[in-house]
Amino acid sequence: MKKYRKPAVFCRSLSVFLAAAAFAVLLGGCGNGSVRTERNEETLSYEDAEAEINSMMKKIQVTEVENPTLDIYSDEMSEADVLADIDTFPVTTAGDGEVNIEIAAATELSSEAPDDWINVVARNFNEAGITVGGKKATVSVRKITSGEVVTYINADAYHPHMFIPSNDAWGKMLEISQPGIEKIADRLAGNTAGILIQNDVYESFIEKYKEPTVANVLEATLAGDLLFAYTNPYTSSTGLNILTAMLKAFDETNPLSGKAQDKLLEYQQSSPPVAYTTAVLRNQASKGVINAMVMEEQAYINTPELADYVYIPAGIRHDHPAYIFDYCTAEERETALKFVEYCQNEESQKLAAERGFNRHDEYVSQDTGMNGLEYITAQKVWKKNKNGGKPIIAVFVADVSGSMSGEPLNSLKSSLIGASSYIGSDHYIGLVSYSSDVTVNLPIGQFDAKQKAYFSGEVKNLSEGGSTATYDALLVALNMLNEKAKEVPDAKLMLFVLSDGEQNEGYSLKRVTPIVAGMQVPVYTIGYNYADENGELSILSGINEAASLNATSDDIANQLRNLFNVTV
Repeated sequence: MKKYRKPAVFCRSLSVFLAAAAFAVLLGGCGNGSVRTERNEETLSYEDAEAEINSMMKKIQVTEVENPTLDIYSDEMSEADVLADIDTFPVTTAGDGEVNIEIAAATELSSEAPDDWINVVARNFNEAGITVGGKKATVSVRKITSGEVVTYINADAYHPHMFIPSNDAWGKMLEISQPGIEKIADRLAGNTAGILIQNDVYESFIEKYKEPTVANVLEATLAGDLLFAYTNPYTSSTGLNILTAMLKAFDETNPLSGKAQDKLLEYQQSSPPVAYTTAVLRNQASKGVINAMVMEEQAYINTPELADYVYIPAGIRHDHPAYIFDYCTAEERETALKFVEYCQNEESQKLAAERGFNRHDEYVSQDTGMNGLEYITAQKVWKKNKNGGKPIIAVFVADVSGSMSGEPLNSLKSSLIGASSYIGSDHYIGLVSYSSDVTVNLPIGQFDAKQKAYFSGEVKNLSEGGSTATYDALLVALNMLNEKAKEVPDAKLMLFVLSDGEQNEGYSLKRVTPIVAGMQVPVYTIGYNYADENGELSILSGINEAASLNATSDDIANQLRNLFNVTV
């Protein structure tokens, strides 16, 4: 290994970051008295940020791996290998009947109040003394997005008795791979998805474009009159709905035509990036980054801070159809049918209305005419064009400090290798790890089969020990991105930081914030078993409007898989 030793070793006390104090950091120093100066600059220009990186790199100890390990034994991982255990999606209602069926239910139905309608109805059903063949019949509910259900079922990793997605696009997709699926209800709780536009922007939008249609929203976005963003169509029902409505608007006769795909590519070149979650959209809207976004009506009604937005239904309806599968026994099937009937009774529907459902009953689906295979194709079209045809240059920055010892690091390794199968071969990927010092495990290179094998080999070689010099590693990665961008013009730059704690050595967040802002590189952070949702990692991601995720040892595989689907 080739080592580049830098002068001075620094010892610091733990930096305590207070989110409410807006980047106030308490810093101390010990040892030889050398302390890296903490400044409080405003956002720098790109050129000034580059100069700052070059200067600050002189105080960072960096090790470069001369001969990265080539993982010649790495096989292509199957979809099932990449998935976390299904129990990472919680059972929110548990039945105890002699006949008990498990329902995979969309998250707007199966979460905490007011998004708990199916949980309340399920508990009422379980307490009602309903029987099937003389046996007590109950239901259990698992909280899981509709897109994840399709992914798990198709990977043969999950087999619910009943599936209640947000809309029937997911059912159509399952019909392609699961011929035994049967729709037993078209609607359990009525809902629509649509587009939100800020009130003041809406007035000027209507004045110019007349009608609040998807086609006009897209035209306004391309003209710079709207800043419109939507969610991941692989997991988000609203994202998939609006994506297909967009393709339909681009070509009314054939939403998957070359014309529609070319227009989608043109749109993605100038639009805000696709959001990982609806929460990211709300955060972007609160900061003025966007002024139009997608959302389900029920979520809009239950989000008071969006009162200054106009809601416009769009695409297909989200009426929560119900499906069962042919592996259900006769008793399980009868239980499912009785539960559907219970969901549709007057009391249950009143509960649905109280939670924001059953509005806009007059709205008729703007059907794209797509079958299941065409919905799957639409996702692939989006995946191909989501970055506007530009290659990605990304560096993964992995925390290997002592606290990552054992299961955390082992889980991170396997998940990072598995999720990397979602990265396209036309992108450019590098790997950096850090504890007290920083190691460049893999220089940035095109992610072809060989680079992927190097990536896998170096991830497997990661070992833990030492403190947490997060921002030293961040500066090294930014420098790598900057140098590679000179070779690959017009590329999109991004960083992924995976860490289980806040920095306690090296440069601070306060010191690097203006540099990250000046470089305009989004930093996606994955807090690994990380307790503070509003801590440094969240703030780091917020600098350039990237996602900040909190993962556990159990669900990091899914977090990384879905993040990579959106970004690279």
